Amino acid sequence: MPVPDESSARIRIRDAALERFGRDGVNRVTIRAIAADAGVSPALVVHHFGSKEALRRECDAYVVATMRGDDTDELADAAAGNARGLSRMLDAAAPVRRYLARAFLDGSPEAAALFDEIVDLTGAWLAEGEREGRVRVTEDPRTRAVVYVTWLLAPLVFDEHVARVLGVEDLHDVDVTLRFSRVAIEMFTHGIFSDERALDAWDAVSKERES
Repeated sequence: MPVPDESSARIRIRDAALERFGRDGVNRVTIRAIAADAGVSPALVVHHFGSKEALRRECDAYVVATMRGDDTDELADAAAGNARGLSRMLDAAAPVRRYLARAFLDGSPEAAALFDEIVDLTGAWLAEGEREGRVRVTEDPRTRAVVYVTWLLAPLVFDEHVARVLGVEDLHDVDVTLRFSRVAIEMFTHGIFSDERALDAWDAVSKERES
């Protein structure tokens, strides 16, 4: 087996692990399987990462970096309305979405820490939106960030059920993601209820419990 370049080998191993962990779960995946997917030897995986747990932490860090938007060129294209740039982002994020879904289902401490960091990043992004006038002001920004993240991640955790109801084979397909995320964005932008009756009823219940 030829020896690949050090940096490219590390990325290939990480990407292979991201796919495997997302599809099968960390506990069901072996270093040997990841090495086979990456086209390297198990010894090279250990050389770069030391252990499967360290490789999983590397995947966590990559997912968080993706959530931060460290690839600024891709984000700039998408923000400017460049459909090709947005399509590349969605396509590249498919392994990330699968990884997130599996990590949260596994319920590991690392997944909990990952969720917390995603909430923190989302809260900061929403706060910036408030300052720029593109996000409505709320009295409880932390809870809003939690609800926002939970809402976005729900289709990942319930992917089989959502795919069945929508009549699609793969919820992580780019076209399918565009379909349900368009509806989510519409709901975030315009809301669902046309008046405040539901909100008033909720506030009334809260006030009654306080009395």
